[in-house]
Amino acid sequence: MHKKHKGKISPGFRGRIWIDGEKGTFLGYGRIVLLERIHEYGSITKAAKSMEMSYRNAWELVDSMNTQSSQPLVEAATGGRGGGGAILTVEGEHAIKLFWEFHKDFQNFLRHEEQKLMRSKSKR
Repeated sequence: MHKKHKGKISPGFRGRIWIDGEKGTFLGYGRIVLLERIHEYGSITKAAKSMEMSYRNAWELVDSMNTQSSQPLVEAATGGRGGGGAILTVEGEHAIKLFWEFHKDFQNFLRHEEQKLMRSKSKR
């Protein structure tokens, strides 16, 4: 995000963090939000709809995360008459917590670097 100082736009640092696995992206912002929505709704279908995502895409993301993790992050029950559903495992809850900690640290890093840049500009 760029900030205005006395009518001028000053540079700002932005960035995104994700964790790569053996098969590409393991965890990133969108995947974490999907996990949070699965936890909230108890359903991959409902989580996908809340994100305007197809069920197939959501399922593929969940499958990718489960495959790349040492333990599954989501356990899904087959649908049918009694309904299906999905729950986060302890590993899934831990992944969310760790990701947000990494995200917070990364945002703090960006703010720190932006402050260093602004200090160096003011010394000129």
